Amino acid sequence: MEKLVERKEELKAAVKEFILREFLPGEAAENLTDDVQLISGGILDSIATLKLVMYFEERYGITLEAHEVDREHLDTVHDIVELLAAKQ
Repeated sequence: MEKLVERKEELKAAVKEFILREFLPGEAAENLTDDVQLISGGILDSIATLKLVMYFEERYGITLEAHEVDREHLDTVHDIVELLAAKQ
């Protein structure tokens, strides 16, 4: 259990770093909380979402299924971390 929590913290840091660098340059890191709505809030459009998916597939050697690339799975940092953790 402790390893899973540690792994999720590592994933969260990587997800936040990528989103801040690629989609929110100049934004303060503390403003990107775990529950900020990325797709619903207009931060990620379809092209940005695809870029996000491709990055994590390459970085972690996983494959996201078409039904996983949606608002339900990718709308918040928390959602993304849960999906990535489940895929590893």
